[in-house]
Amino acid sequence: MKKSTLVLTSFAAALGLVSCSANTAKVAPAIPADPAIEAAVEAKLAEMTLEEKVGQMTEVAIDILGHWENGEFVLDQDKLDNAIGKYKVGSVLNTPVVGQTPEKWQEIIGKIQEVSMNELGIPCVYGLDQNHGASYVMGATYLPQNINVGASFNPQVAYDAGVITAYESRAANCPWTYSPTVDLSRDPRWPRVWENYGEDPLVNAIQGSAAVRGMQGEDPNHVGPNNIAVSVKHYLGYGNPRTGKDRTPAYIPEYELKEKNFAPFKACVEAGALTIMVNSASVNGIPVHANKELLTGWLKEGLNWDGMIVTDWADINNLYTREGVAVDKKHAIELAINAGIDMTMEPYDLNFTTLLIELVNEGRVSMERIDDAARRVLRLKYRLGLFDNPNTLLADYPKFGGEEFAQMATRAAEETEILLKNTNGILPLAKGQKILVTGPNANSMRCLNGGWSYSWQGHMADSFTEQYNTIYEAICNKFGASNVVLEQGVTYVPQGAYDEENAPEIEKAVAAAKKVDVIVACIGENSYCETPGNLSDLALSENQRNLVKALAKTGKPIVLILNEGRPRIISDIEPLADGIIDILLPSNYGGDALANILAGDANPSAKLPYTYPRHQAALTTYDYKVSEETDTMQGAYDYNAVVSVQWPFGFGLSYTTFEYSNFQCSAQEFGADTDLVFTVDVKNTGEVAGKEVVMLYSRDMVASMVPENRRLRAYEKVEIQPGETVTVTLKIKGSDLASVNPQGEWTLEPGDFRMQAGNQTLMITCK
Repeated sequence: MKKSTLVLTSFAAALGLVSCSANTAKVAPAIPADPAIEAAVEAKLAEMTLEEKVGQMTEVAIDILGHWENGEFVLDQDKLDNAIGKYKVGSVLNTPVVGQTPEKWQEIIGKIQEVSMNELGIPCVYGLDQNHGASYVMGATYLPQNINVGASFNPQVAYDAGVITAYESRAANCPWTYSPTVDLSRDPRWPRVWENYGEDPLVNAIQGSAAVRGMQGEDPNHVGPNNIAVSVKHYLGYGNPRTGKDRTPAYIPEYELKEKNFAPFKACVEAGALTIMVNSASVNGIPVHANKELLTGWLKEGLNWDGMIVTDWADINNLYTREGVAVDKKHAIELAINAGIDMTMEPYDLNFTTLLIELVNEGRVSMERIDDAARRVLRLKYRLGLFDNPNTLLADYPKFGGEEFAQMATRAAEETEILLKNTNGILPLAKGQKILVTGPNANSMRCLNGGWSYSWQGHMADSFTEQYNTIYEAICNKFGASNVVLEQGVTYVPQGAYDEENAPEIEKAVAAAKKVDVIVACIGENSYCETPGNLSDLALSENQRNLVKALAKTGKPIVLILNEGRPRIISDIEPLADGIIDILLPSNYGGDALANILAGDANPSAKLPYTYPRHQAALTTYDYKVSEETDTMQGAYDYNAVVSVQWPFGFGLSYTTFEYSNFQCSAQEFGADTDLVFTVDVKNTGEVAGKEVVMLYSRDMVASMVPENRRLRAYEKVEIQPGETVTVTLKIKGSDLASVNPQGEWTLEPGDFRMQAGNQTLMITCK
């Protein structure tokens, strides 16, 4: 039985969860201040007018600064002079409809900087959604989407992706990106699952913070010319909406907000994240853009963080147009700025500045709050070195779009594609076989890339990717075009909505299948992004499932390739497949990576970063409460509540096998400050080298709140040669096993904890 509970007040303070300004003095700054930068910020601030300060708090879309002329975006001098000269706008974002060449970005951003420096003596900070590489820059190296990076369970993959993204963004003269996304994908219906690193807070924290360091470098006060500022998003609780639809309300207990949703943002802030973007929707009935406790209390004061908070797209307007917490725009601005917003994305309405100035003059927003916000914007620009060097030049970035980065992207894709089924060792495919490549995802670069690729919805990707290989083209290159037949059976509408399919021609695929040895069926989703990706049916489309069922009747072995941004239910066709690989959204080099895996030239090592559901009405996460998993209850209340999934979080196969043994812990008994060192021996018992993700899980056996089934506490990916045994060491603090109680306090409860690595378990006791 549990005894008294240790309330970790100091631990809670260290986690930045005490929402009072007095706590700031007790917490070390998340980013230590640079005295020279702070002096420069204060000097600049002292000479600025109210209008200039409010202008620095304003961000507009590039669309209102120019026009299209003969298929090319052209900046308009009068519009530039109006936005920057009159309204003192300090930031611009977005791409005009479609991504631009680095040369065009040099021209666009360079001109904006010229006007900004001449008019204000303050550089503009330009931002782009570079979510998987410099994905709004033509010719850049596209990396696997974040969900793939999560599946790698390798922080080096996240870090390298960040390095490439930053380098190629700077080659295009862009110093700021709205990435990484660490929302936690807790609902598979949500259309933004693929933008995150999965459902687990630790994975999002580790992979997200690695991406921050890769993009920003190791010194957030001095972001070098090869690095960019990040904007970690979307703070807070965005990934678990009650409806499963984008930008709709979430209802999350406070203990879960603190313990899980906050953790990745905290980790990214501690890694030096310079800006944070806010959740567009509401949590527990309060729009996050108007939630002072979350924005100022938890984030700024709780973590003693001097970075900048930016809204998402026009989201202050939502406070009165959609959320119903403000009477008009002026009231909405008052709520948001007083809650802690520093910069607002006002894509098309410069009247924001006028209204905010009125609010200050009326005493509804204090000058102290304006100074604080403007100070944070200026600090960002000084940390980026924009005052000294407003522009970066393409000529200084010779590795842009080159072979070195292409090879890194291919290796990353190989490490992020998940082998889920391999009956009778059908994979790797034997050489010399005749292969049918079929399905709507077989011959499309749009499918491989997903959203935020060349355009918002990614629907134009096939127009810009002729130099890359679709799955079909990559398989032809690997196995010989004479051995490969393409007959898709089901196709998408070109550049249509993601769920639009043409009339199926399944009979053609069936006829082709009769002439081959093996079928590679490429199924899943077309590209989408945000709200247009909402759905009402989580099952894979009926056309695609019918295609697989018809092909199965030929008796030929089937390998399913799942190419999808979220897990679509396939429980009726999964038994028909001999092999299954979930490639998620691996981007431009994903087809090549898949071909390498199919041929055995690469050994898959990725794991599922989320729980893959089996049934529409049985959606869960791996860390469910133990009371959710029960046997069938007998008697009058007979019902079944057993958790049933297609594949669990962390599942993934390899072309080799691993054996765990000798699981040990450095301490049988522990307290909050105890260093717990776990070791486990892992042996490669197969015939090829492979990488294994060693995961450390915990379960509190008895707790004052219903305990979770298990929680991931640490992981490490190791490469092991055939016959080799390696000892893997995983370290945590005793306090890492604490949880948040209903009163919002971090507590470490005495009693037994079951620890697990692979199939090995042991018990340790908190005293």
